[in-house]
Amino acid sequence: MKDNSSNTDKTPKYTLSIDRCFSDADVHPYDQITWEYRTAEITDEKGKAIFKQENIEVPAVMSDLATKILASKYFYGDIDNGNDPFTGGRESSFKQLVDRVADTITDWGLEDGYFVDAAQAKVFNEELKWLLVNQHAAFNSPVWFNLGLFHKYEVGKDSCKGNFFWDQQHEVVMRAESQYEYPQCSACFIQHVDDNMDSIMELARAEAMLFKFGSGSGTDLSSIRSTREKLSGGGKPSGPLSFLSVYDAVAGVVKSGGKTRRAAKMNTLKAWHPDIEEFINAKQVEERKAWALIEEGYDPSFNGDAYGSIKYQNENLSVRATDDFMQSATTGQKFFTRRVTDGEPCEEKDASYLLDKIAEGTHVCGDPGMQFDDTIHKWHTCKGSGRQNCTNPCSEYLFLDNTACNLASLNLMKFRTPDGLDIERFAAAAKILIIAQEIVVDRSSYPTEAITYNSHWFRTLGLGYANLGALLMSYGYAYASDEGLGLAKAITAAMTGVAYKTSAELSALKGPFPGYRDARHFGVENPPEADNVNSMLKVIDLHKSHADSLTTEVNRGEPAEPLARFAQQAWKEAADLGKRYGYRNAQVTVLAPTGTIGFLMDCDTTGVEPAIGLVAYKTLAGGGLMTLPIKSIPLALETLGYDQPTIDKICAHVKEYGTVENIKMGDKIRESGIKDEHIPVFDSAFKSGMGKRYLPYTAHIDMMSAVQPFLSGAISKTVNMPEEATVKEIRETYIHAWKKGIKGIAIYRDGSKRSAPVKTTKDEPKKKGAPEVQIVTEPYRRKLPDTRESLTHKFSIGGSEGYITIGKFEDGTPGEVFIQMSKAGSTINGLMDCVGTLVSLCLQYGVPLETLVKKFSHVRFEPEGMTKNPHIPFAKSVIDYVARELGMEFIPGYKEKMSPLAQMDDSFEEKNLNATTIEKEVPKLDEQQLELLTQSEGNLTCPECGSGKVKVTGTCACCLNCGTSLGCS
Repeated sequence: MKDNSSNTDKTPKYTLSIDRCFSDADVHPYDQITWEYRTAEITDEKGKAIFKQENIEVPAVMSDLATKILASKYFYGDIDNGNDPFTGGRESSFKQLVDRVADTITDWGLEDGYFVDAAQAKVFNEELKWLLVNQHAAFNSPVWFNLGLFHKYEVGKDSCKGNFFWDQQHEVVMRAESQYEYPQCSACFIQHVDDNMDSIMELARAEAMLFKFGSGSGTDLSSIRSTREKLSGGGKPSGPLSFLSVYDAVAGVVKSGGKTRRAAKMNTLKAWHPDIEEFINAKQVEERKAWALIEEGYDPSFNGDAYGSIKYQNENLSVRATDDFMQSATTGQKFFTRRVTDGEPCEEKDASYLLDKIAEGTHVCGDPGMQFDDTIHKWHTCKGSGRQNCTNPCSEYLFLDNTACNLASLNLMKFRTPDGLDIERFAAAAKILIIAQEIVVDRSSYPTEAITYNSHWFRTLGLGYANLGALLMSYGYAYASDEGLGLAKAITAAMTGVAYKTSAELSALKGPFPGYRDARHFGVENPPEADNVNSMLKVIDLHKSHADSLTTEVNRGEPAEPLARFAQQAWKEAADLGKRYGYRNAQVTVLAPTGTIGFLMDCDTTGVEPAIGLVAYKTLAGGGLMTLPIKSIPLALETLGYDQPTIDKICAHVKEYGTVENIKMGDKIRESGIKDEHIPVFDSAFKSGMGKRYLPYTAHIDMMSAVQPFLSGAISKTVNMPEEATVKEIRETYIHAWKKGIKGIAIYRDGSKRSAPVKTTKDEPKKKGAPEVQIVTEPYRRKLPDTRESLTHKFSIGGSEGYITIGKFEDGTPGEVFIQMSKAGSTINGLMDCVGTLVSLCLQYGVPLETLVKKFSHVRFEPEGMTKNPHIPFAKSVIDYVARELGMEFIPGYKEKMSPLAQMDDSFEEKNLNATTIEKEVPKLDEQQLELLTQSEGNLTCPECGSGKVKVTGTCACCLNCGTSLGCS
């Protein structure tokens, strides 16, 4: 930034310094790289083409996957009208797309006074084009979808009116005369809803417009009165959940960006709301309906009949919890919900019980997540304008209601050098992106007047990065190792420090964001503070204090050390310039999920996350399957000192088995050739391929906690947990995240969804033309050897004692059962002897044990009562006890899911204490069989819907089909 205050001409008082770092003044960025023509084709699992475009011009280094994303998602135009977008055809070159975006932003910047002259604008234009075309950076999807269509191709010039925009000449909100002259460029929106029908329905309209142009929306529903209150006319309110169904339906029919992307929504409810318990249970009930449909043969995919026919599948749900709520939950205290209308107490609730229910919902279907309100408010730069109530769908953008944020991400692997990140180039790229995003703010359109006003008033931006997991792997660092955490902190601190420094320079040029010195925002007439200067400067100082401690947290000689020193200097300059000139933007950075744009940049990993697996298979929203190998593995092996033949051997092993671990195939060991001490470098979120290892979920939380103090917003990070994770572990994970200072967290338990978009193992294809027939033969009885192993178990049910003896086949599976009651000669003893014989014959003739356990569990007759077995504390009959004891002993996973003692002993702290991996060798029962066995037990029938799909827990039961509680069964 240059100070031209002594100038007497019309030159701006301050000018931005934009120097060449990437481009060449004598060679256009496009001429610095090699181009080639390709065909982009996406096929379904049967090989049928879903999308195909020929003669696409792309950089030679761009992968086929990136080419497919580019052509199918981001090129504009009708493929049937040729390849000339000026006449309605489809874009066919990456050059056209980059020109459309970069030239439009540059022209706007020149017109709006961001550049001193055309020469400086040319430098900016070529620097931006270089970054985009070389996959160093990418804007969020709505920019690629919409920006430049009017400017370049005059798209929409004859259309109906568009959304709202900020008229810079008259400084008012106006309605656009066409749909693309002021394009929708923000991916993230937070909207407000009032407790009246006009506002509730207006939100549905506004969300539909957001989805149409490729964006997502979040709304806190705590402002809608609960079902426990009254309407002004005396009736009973339907409550926020009823309107949640309406919003979900709108999202389901309006595809994002007019393409095949699913619409994205976030809805939160504060823990004090009277309907909080129904909100917590909402998606869990619907998930079980989907299970029932899948069991009846309906399509289990996300676009299929099962999930397509239930509610709340187009939105993420999160509970907004205060420190008081979390403290009450951990200490077992009660609290009161309060009425929306007057704030008076409504009902007493057990906070610990509600946290259990949150964890249970997460265990079943991944929702709800949690957002920590007081942590969020601590880092809020504009406290004078009110509290932050919600986030965007992926939870990285947090700010005031009725605001928006446009995002962009840097590809960290593109700035990698053998000795560490190229600091100067990384900082230069961050500066160019911040300037570009700032220019876009007042040239965009927004779905409501309020959002338009506040976007101009606060000017929030969301610069972030992708590929951190791959970068750490490439340096030979385990994901959450001390070295990995240190480098992640330094990178994030440097990025946000440069972003705020640039924002202060923009403020010197254009003035601070209007809300900086005037705290009013749309709908708030009397803000708690007159301005936001004090709160923003305090948050900047809070960021700076964390940056100042960086050099004491990394070792000398590490790649993080020079980056940490650079970050400290950037924060010093950002703070000093901000105190002098203010800031142009209320926020500057977030860490977004970088899903589709990550593929466009050929990233191995998304956002801040580790690799899901070393090889992943992604199901596309529009259909089709993509194989996603981690391309950074050879570079990591080279860094770790392996020679080329060994690298080739390990990579071939990964391609074959999906893991670097040695694999046992029968009596043979398939060795990968990797050293044991290097295996943790390649640990991923889930078990990869045929491997056994995976990262503990505390590693994900540690990484989030490490980078959060250096971000304006939050982190879109779903913590992945293994299939065998218990409800108790999920509960403890939420508490751990809260204590670590994370703003929000979502959790996905592997396998909790019957359909998952990304897998780390490939489904085996069914053989074509093979009819499903049942071959009938003579019955075969498998006999036990004359001398066999057995176990004897003593039991007591309501005071009646007995013994179970179980004989085993040579492979250790049960083959016979003897049941002896203590009163010999009694009727019950004779019956049990017959039952034991029948069960033995069933086992020897091949009836699956899980079928017997499912059929006889929870059968009820005397004697019944308490037992001395902590795994089965109450038995409804001897048959019930025997069946469940067989399940506990011989069905893998049954005890973990059904035993109260097993869940109590499944200690969170013990499992995660300084761990880098968790290894288990337990053979797996088919997950659908286990789910049916443990979720749909017994012979009960629902009195409401007649379904036999009744889950029994202890002495109570619940229908999985309609949600009816059967009380004590």
